[in-house]
Amino acid sequence: MMNSLERSLVQKAGYDHGWEVVVEDRPEQVVLASALHHARARIQSALPSSRWLLTVTPRPIHRELERAEPSFYLTGEYFRANNEAELGRLLEQGARLARTLPDEPCHRFEKALAEQLSASNVTTSATEVDRLVRQRVGQNIYRESLMDYWSGACAVTGISIPELLRASHAKPWADCVTDTERLNVYNGFLLCAQLDALFDRRLMTFNEAGEALFSPFIDDDIRKKLGLQGRQKLRWITPEHQAFLAWHREAFVCATK
Repeated sequence: MMNSLERSLVQKAGYDHGWEVVVEDRPEQVVLASALHHARARIQSALPSSRWLLTVTPRPIHRELERAEPSFYLTGEYFRANNEAELGRLLEQGARLARTLPDEPCHRFEKALAEQLSASNVTTSATEVDRLVRQRVGQNIYRESLMDYWSGACAVTGISIPELLRASHAKPWADCVTDTERLNVYNGFLLCAQLDALFDRRLMTFNEAGEALFSPFIDDDIRKKLGLQGRQKLRWITPEHQAFLAWHREAFVCATK
């Protein structure tokens, strides 16, 4: 059970870290949400073993939070937080993931696209306007989603200067059948500029373990000049990445022939 002060601390942590809506406030639990995503965070008292227990739904967000914050994961559906700082860290990471999974980018895309098209006054044909606006809005949202998913750092090097980072599709925008594919955070990586250029031109790909594979055209001397000597590997890789990477590897093989 939580008293009113403890529940106020939980609500403040939520407000400060991406969960500004209080759905439920009872001594047994506090349930938080946000206008920016459709996830839910449930916080319960866990004294005396730890201060709070946190669960996040839907399941894909919970699974990614377990990967991102393994030291806070207990078992089953629970994460533990021993103090306000730990609770804030879990909630912030959970909110980042909630803005990217499972289909939040599509929701944001549809809303932003409708607003942009309704405000468009250009004289180009309606079909061309729709295509251009759709691509611009979608690519902006895709970048935002990858920035959230990879916590603002390159998926390989960890470089965290936004101006040096690019949103790289594994299966290109033009080859995707649906907007869901185009905006899927597993269909690509946040990469620093030189890796993005190689990945985009099929001069580099990743194997199933996330290790970089370079084209024969990119020899050791070129890699050294690019600052890419030694083993290059994704910071993490999930099963959801694999289908898109398989597509990219096939394109990579064709490009090296």
